[in-house]
Amino acid sequence: MSFIKKIAATMMAAGLATSVYAADYPSKPISVVVPSKAGGSTDRTARLFIDLAEQNNAGFEFVVKNIPGSGGQKGFEAIARAKADGHTIGLNFTPQLVAHIVSGRAKYTLDDFHIMGNVAQDPGIIAVPKDSPIKTMADLAEAAKSGELTVAVNGIGSDDFLAAKSFEAVAGVEFNLLPTKGSTEQKAGVLGGHVDASFMNLSQMIKQHSVGDAHIIAVLTAERDENLSDVATALEQGYDVQMSATRGFVAPAGLDAEIAAKLDGILAEVLASEEFKANAAQGNIFLLPQSGTDYRAYLEGLQAETEKVFEAAPW
Repeated sequence: MSFIKKIAATMMAAGLATSVYAADYPSKPISVVVPSKAGGSTDRTARLFIDLAEQNNAGFEFVVKNIPGSGGQKGFEAIARAKADGHTIGLNFTPQLVAHIVSGRAKYTLDDFHIMGNVAQDPGIIAVPKDSPIKTMADLAEAAKSGELTVAVNGIGSDDFLAAKSFEAVAGVEFNLLPTKGSTEQKAGVLGGHVDASFMNLSQMIKQHSVGDAHIIAVLTAERDENLSDVATALEQGYDVQMSATRGFVAPAGLDAEIAAKLDGILAEVLASEEFKANAAQGNIFLLPQSGTDYRAYLEGLQAETEKVFEAAPW
């Protein structure tokens, strides 16, 4: 048999094997890795997806597997290392996914993932205790000149951390940064008046702001957020600091094409569902649907931007 015929036969056999393999999919429950503790916004996003994915796809069962730790790194690595058979998918969140790559700590690269698509974004904000004299970004910059302002962030390399470092650079000040283990600790610091300010996400403090238990002094987006239209952006206040977290679905790289298409299709169907949109709005999950192609382009751009920040202020 000629070399070309051998290659053709091999490809045909592989194609047949793939078709049989895809036809048997799924053969067991699909693990959805959530790189954070149960109960947080990332976990809620996964569970809202599962409810509709199972409801609309007979034979599919999804099981959440929470793997918190190291700012999501443990969970991201678990997804990247999983067998690429379609029985493990997971959520990522940014900028932590790329920040770990940039810092050299990650045991993965973006090429280790099949990017399914983005689900939501969570605009960055700056929150202060309700009785704080800090009412604006200018007040924050002036208060920070003392060098004694304690400002909470959700861990080193998080979106909060990068936003705080960006503000320091723009304002020419330096905070006493307090890395926390999560938004619960950040909330407690703000609500109890134990910190002077906290760089956070809108979903984590919008309810407290609305009832007057805390005060959001700026939103870190290009334009005002429709859910908080009375609060000016940092850009409007003269400080070019922008940051949003995203949450999207990924799977291990190397998936069979038919299985990858099925998973991507399930995600797209869920995101288009009016029921999902309503449930997300009720849970303060701010949707930003993106295809896998568009989300990969975003992640690659974000990694390039994060590299610039790391070069100026390594962590």
